[in-house]
Amino acid sequence: MKRGIAQFDLTGRRALVTGSSRGLGFAMATALADAGAELVLNGRDEVALGKAAADLAASGAKVSALAFDVTSPDSVAEAIGHCEEQIGPIDILVNNAGMQIRGPLETYGHENFEAMLSAHVVSTFSVSKAVAQHMLERGTGKIINICSILTNHARPTAAPYGAAKAAIANLTRGMAADWAPRGLNINAIAPGYFKTDLNTTLMADPAFDGWVKQRTPMGRWGEVEELGPAAIFLASDASSFVNGHILYVDGAFTATV
Repeated sequence: MKRGIAQFDLTGRRALVTGSSRGLGFAMATALADAGAELVLNGRDEVALGKAAADLAASGAKVSALAFDVTSPDSVAEAIGHCEEQIGPIDILVNNAGMQIRGPLETYGHENFEAMLSAHVVSTFSVSKAVAQHMLERGTGKIINICSILTNHARPTAAPYGAAKAAIANLTRGMAADWAPRGLNINAIAPGYFKTDLNTTLMADPAFDGWVKQRTPMGRWGEVEELGPAAIFLASDASSFVNGHILYVDGAFTATV
């Protein structure tokens, strides 16, 4: 078994990161590539996906782009089959794809609620199931799901998002219960408030920006590069006995009241 820093080396492993053309997904993909992994990026926007793959390849990473809809079981099955047969076995899966639709709960559209569940919960289940079928045959594999600080907390206008992330947290534990005995490690990362393109409007709002900084004991937003090491840890041999765990990366947001 590897020791020390060698435990974090991902050389010779292939990682599929969904929703990785930008933001936290791209940051985690970059970190995994820096640790030696070969990357398979995913997204629905082929232009944005191609640019992300080119940017990552320019840094010296070995990277492929795989455009498919994570909310469609048929699209997922076809894409994962293609990856396993044409690109190579998936050793690491990061289920990062998602979306946010805010609104008052009493007027929240049923179709929007279903879209939130599909983008987060259904996609995590579908992609994990398709990838795990191959991992289970090999008796090894790492799956990392992406939760949120709203997994265990709530905010006005974000109840559907929180409900979806809470479901992913328990789905993570359920995956570990089913698949840990067969050689897989399934964990989740719950990010706090990070500086991403999707949060630009929130960061520009003085009231919200002030609330985040006051509510987070570290007094600031997270930088996207600060999420990568958590992904490396859970994808590597260093986490060999970590299973069914939700790792909060939030500047102590959820540790305080």
